[in-house]
Amino acid sequence: MDLTTIYMGMKLRSPLVPSASPLSEDIDNIQRMEDAGAAAVVMHSLFEEQLRLEYYELHHHLTQGTESFPEALTYFPNSTSFRVGPETYLEHIHKAKQKVSIPIIASLNGSSVGGWTNYAKQIQQAGADALELNIYYVPTDMELTSSEIEQTYIDILCAVKAVVTIPVAVKLSPYFTNTANIAKRLDEAGADALVLFNRFYQPDINLNLLDVEPNVLLSTPQSMRLPLRWIAILYGRIHADLAATSGIHRGEDALKMLMVGSKITMLCSVLLRHGINHIRVIEQEIREWMQKYEYESVQQMQGSMSQKHCPNPSAFERAQYMRSLASYKPEWKAAHDTSYYFG
Repeated sequence: MDLTTIYMGMKLRSPLVPSASPLSEDIDNIQRMEDAGAAAVVMHSLFEEQLRLEYYELHHHLTQGTESFPEALTYFPNSTSFRVGPETYLEHIHKAKQKVSIPIIASLNGSSVGGWTNYAKQIQQAGADALELNIYYVPTDMELTSSEIEQTYIDILCAVKAVVTIPVAVKLSPYFTNTANIAKRLDEAGADALVLFNRFYQPDINLNLLDVEPNVLLSTPQSMRLPLRWIAILYGRIHADLAATSGIHRGEDALKMLMVGSKITMLCSVLLRHGINHIRVIEQEIREWMQKYEYESVQQMQGSMSQKHCPNPSAFERAQYMRSLASYKPEWKAAHDTSYYFG
C-alpha cells in the first residue's frame, strides 16, 4: 500500500503534515512528529510584527535620547509578546534540519510586503525546504477596495518568489469575493501551492471584566466542509498544488480531502487535543479504509471526487442549496415523525 504523495515537488511518505502551531517550537516535538509518521512539518509562524519590532528596537537604540514621546512606547507589542525573535526562528530551522530527515516548511505570517523578502532569503539559507506565506489580513479601512486587498496578496507572493528558489505556498482565508479568481491569479503569479483555509482569530467579550479577550477555538470535523468544497472546485483548474487544513481529525476526514484533490492534509487542533502520537492513529485509519476498499495508493484517489471527476459536479455549487434545505427535517419534528425514518 503506497501512501506517498508529491507536494510542491517534494515526495512525502504520506499526506499527513502537522501545520503551524506551538508544538513545533520545541525541537523534541518535531522529532516526535517524525517518529509518529509526519511526512513534513510546517514550523510555527514568524510574524510580521516581530520583524517590525526588531527594526524599531534597533532604531530606538540608535536614536535613544534624541527625542522622547512616552505615549509611543506601547504602540508596538512588547518584545515579550513573542516567543521567539527572527534570529531565534532562523536558528530553530537550522537545528530542526539537523535533527530530522523530513522536510521543514517555514511559515511567515503577515499582511504587507514589509521585511518578508529579507527574511524569506534568510529562511532559505537556514535550510528550510519550502516556505508558507500565511497572509492574515482583516481589512477595516472602509476606503480599501477588494481589488486593492487582493493585489496585496499578489505583491507579497511576487516579492518573495523573486528572492528565493525554494517552493512557496500561500495560505488563504475564505473571505474573498471570488475565491476561484484569487486562486487563479496566485497560481499565475507563481504560487507552488495554495493552503485552504486559514482560521482567523475571533475575539470574545469577558462579561465579568467588560473587556475584549483573546479566545482560540480549536477546530472540529465540521470545519473541514469549507476547504473540502473549494479544493474540489479548484482541482484541475489551476497548476498549484492544493493543501487542506482545518477540521481534519480522523482518517476519514483526510480521505475526503484527498478525494476532492488535496495533495496533503494538515493537522493542528487534533494534535493539540490528543497529542502528537495521534498521527499514527489517523494513518492507521487511512490504511484500514484503503485496504477495505482495495485502493493501492493515495495518488490513485486524489481528485477522484473533485468537481471535475465526481458523478454530480453541481453538488459543490448553488444547485444543491435548495435541495439540502428541502430535505432537511428539524430534529424535534423528526423525533415524532415515523415517516421520516420509514418513509
